[in-house]
Amino acid sequence: MNAPRSVLVMNDENVYADAIGAGHGLQRAEVAALAGRVAEFHRALRAQRGADIGFPELPYDAALAGQVRTAADEIRARCDNFVVLGIGGSALGAIAVHGALNHPFHNLLPSGHAARRGAPRLFVLDNVDPALIAAFLDVVEPELDRTVFNVITKSGSTAETMSQFLMVRDLLRRRGLDPAERIVLTTDPDPKRSLLRRMAQDEGYAAFPVPANVGGRFSVLSAVGLLSAAVGGVDVDALLAGAAAMDQRCGTADLDANPAARYAAIQYLLDGKGKSISVLMPYSSALRRLADWYCQLWAESLGKRQDLAGHDVFVGPTPVASVGVTDQHSVMQLYQDGPFDKVITLVEVEDATLGGADVPICTGDSEEELAYLAQSTFGKLLAAELAATRCALRDKHRPNLTLRVPRVGPAVLGELFMFFEHAVACSGGLYGINPFDQPGVELGKVYTYGLMGREGYDAPRGAGV
Repeated sequence: MNAPRSVLVMNDENVYADAIGAGHGLQRAEVAALAGRVAEFHRALRAQRGADIGFPELPYDAALAGQVRTAADEIRARCDNFVVLGIGGSALGAIAVHGALNHPFHNLLPSGHAARRGAPRLFVLDNVDPALIAAFLDVVEPELDRTVFNVITKSGSTAETMSQFLMVRDLLRRRGLDPAERIVLTTDPDPKRSLLRRMAQDEGYAAFPVPANVGGRFSVLSAVGLLSAAVGGVDVDALLAGAAAMDQRCGTADLDANPAARYAAIQYLLDGKGKSISVLMPYSSALRRLADWYCQLWAESLGKRQDLAGHDVFVGPTPVASVGVTDQHSVMQLYQDGPFDKVITLVEVEDATLGGADVPICTGDSEEELAYLAQSTFGKLLAAELAATRCALRDKHRPNLTLRVPRVGPAVLGELFMFFEHAVACSGGLYGINPFDQPGVELGKVYTYGLMGREGYDAPRGAGV
């Protein structure tokens, strides 16, 4: 793949003492002092690349991309609704892609509208709340014969996703529809590890793989995220090309040349200075779901009880999703005047318009007091809000960084995904923990199995169910 040039620019000036004061800022020498540790982990990551660690290889799987495009074309031709059944890493990436790259009101547009790009309505059902399930069925059940479901679970046994699968398969059967024509599976390719893969073989479902060396939260650039993206009309080749551009940029351990490694070092050092809350705040409605995806990536990768030697360390910054300008009028008061326990990453989009055309605030007369607004555009207002926030945080001695991209598009989104994935992998090395497992999640799963009466599992004490 000929990757495009990486376009992401990171401005970290406002994390240093000369900008926000010695009491809360870093010294540049502190970041430089981590160069040796970063280089050591970088070598280890490269040694495991393609073996134990698979996410950096995903942008280069041209064969899979071709299979996804072919399947997406076939699916689009026979459905009005495409529904992802998944949770966690099987859903958040798809939601982030859909939110960033499809029309903000995609599902409300007429099917023939140019902005729909011939795509069906897209739904991601990432909860088992019965009220949500019932409301979803109100919309989709009358159109089952024009609906395709993508069931995503790497293990092939996730209780939430498999319960949804059972419901959908039963509905289709009762309607006289062949589930194999309405359901596509995405799961571990080994039938010994995935019940869902065995069901694909037994019942004839089309199925895509989740690579064994790619965890759910790192899987957005695999079939997990690519199929729904392609069905929605997203240019998946551009998405992967952007990710490849960032991956190649992260091919060096040089902290001045590798923005993900530098980001990891800054976040790690600030956590050590009591800034244990990491806020991602895009100034873009299109990227607000990227912040949700980031929260899982950061929390599940870095929130660990034990280090690599098996010692209890209980580490991990707490990620928080915000969006500008909405949260300037909700949580910004806390960010600026509350505890000094946060580092804020702002995402700036230079061209935040839809299709390159800014929206004028007013083309007619206005009150004199409002002339400063009436004579401008919403794009200029958004840019001013971001600049004001950045300066206010600086002047309130709050560390903040800015990730700047030219616009929201497939290549840029691919860059952002790969940037954060490399950053969290490097962070794991700095914390001395494994960023690719999630042992803490498993206990809740085991307790759920017991409470639901699964054979071989016991309910926990005092559950009250």
